[in-house]
Amino acid sequence: MKLRTFAPLVFALVSTVALADGEGSTCGMLMGASGAAQPDGSFRLRGGEPVDFVGGGKTVHGALQMFFDGSMYRAYWKPEGSHELYVLASAGASSTRLISTPPQGEPARDGQPGTALQPLNVLSCPAL
Repeated sequence: MKLRTFAPLVFALVSTVALADGEGSTCGMLMGASGAAQPDGSFRLRGGEPVDFVGGGKTVHGALQMFFDGSMYRAYWKPEGSHELYVLASAGASSTRLISTPPQGEPARDGQPGTALQPLNVLSCPAL
């Protein structure tokens, strides 16, 4: 196989693997609000947790809303001063997509589930 035939195939394979791992193009980050308890930008999945969206040269303050349905928790991010909720749709270990959708399930109990997360790369950003 010649190099000019092989190189595009390798590039296509690497691109596909990167997108499958959730390492596509980021348009922002979700991170613990400045001044929060976690100085490294990490945050906990619990209702009311202050989480900022940072992207496009601006910071949008918001908070998490947690809902519980059977054995599944769903995390939603709500921008400050907005009625819109964006579900955190997993796109890999350190990435998410923000998708506008009505909440599913019942509000989770205070502090539940409490799982700690490092800042997340956002792969699909709403117009904020």
